[in-house]
Amino acid sequence: MPLYHNEDQLMLKDSVGPFIAEQAPVAHLRQLRDSDDATGFSRDLWAQFVEMGLPGMLVPEAHGGLGMGHIEAGIVLEEIGRNLTPSPFLSTSVGAVAALAKAGGTQAVRWLPAIAAGEAIVALAIDEGSKHRPERIATTATRAGNGFRLDGKKSFVLHGHVADMSIVAAKTDGGITLFAVPRQAKGVTADPRRLVDSSLASHVTLDGVEVDADAVIGEVDAGEEVLNALLAAARTGAAAEMVGVGQGAMDMTVGYLKERKQFGRLIGEFQALQHRAAHLYGEMEVARAAVMKAQELLDQGNDGAKLMVSVAKAKAGRAANLAVREGVQMHGGIGMTDEYDIGLYMKRDRALAEFMGDVHYHTEQVARMSGY
Repeated sequence: MPLYHNEDQLMLKDSVGPFIAEQAPVAHLRQLRDSDDATGFSRDLWAQFVEMGLPGMLVPEAHGGLGMGHIEAGIVLEEIGRNLTPSPFLSTSVGAVAALAKAGGTQAVRWLPAIAAGEAIVALAIDEGSKHRPERIATTATRAGNGFRLDGKKSFVLHGHVADMSIVAAKTDGGITLFAVPRQAKGVTADPRRLVDSSLASHVTLDGVEVDADAVIGEVDAGEEVLNALLAAARTGAAAEMVGVGQGAMDMTVGYLKERKQFGRLIGEFQALQHRAAHLYGEMEVARAAVMKAQELLDQGNDGAKLMVSVAKAKAGRAANLAVREGVQMHGGIGMTDEYDIGLYMKRDRALAEFMGDVHYHTEQVARMSGY
């Protein structure tokens, strides 16, 4: 497949782009932040997402979804990033759906239709420290009667305090197992913290949480394959959102270069700034191509997807970071104030950069998979 959208995908973009720009622009983020919103997103806006069928994009048609692919989900995520829209789309409709669809079984039947209908928010309880290290899971699941007892702590669980269910990765006797843990389960506590971009993530404690055998997502001791599907989807989705963040910052900066005057001239006429803007444009296009390639390989079930997912997350991370840094610098002193939106893009970039692995983590993954 060529690395550009086909006619149907362009129609989706033409539909989603104006919708998010009108209903959830950057001002929407400011409103939630300044009102000290305790949810982390607008449920009214999420209901509008549901009306458009967006939460069920990746949900198979057999479970009430649209059966689309990661390329289509990426279109939505890029627009979410471009407008800094707070929503549970990435964790619920991308990461969680990928895991449930991969595993099938009781939990897929229970949760996939609910996600597609907008009736369930799902959190991803994977990481346990300040950095993304899924290979270091310490949370344990021990046999207890007909089910399991979960003990451990999870860090920075987006929407963990309001999610109807969390997908929890835990160590069992023979490997890793994923569990569907309802929010109201006894022994689950969530301590929400506001991140730099004003989103809410929780430190979740699992203290003797008892779940029955049906709570297993996939197979006991064989959760690595399902976890990998979740990680690949969430990482690629985060990369797509970062491309949107970078694009939004770049568009704002180029617009400022065309308006701001110094020494009687538009600053966009200065050759040094033109060169920096051109360099940024090239970096953003390469990042977008890398993300689209990862999406394509995921949709194909290609064995090369794992490598390309890390390439995409690393490249999108570098490009988006360049976009927000250049944006703040080219805006000058006012770029450091809360009055201008460019600083909000920098904050969202910092949060997304850490989600599911930063640039350094994925650069190392690429090196290892390439034999270095």
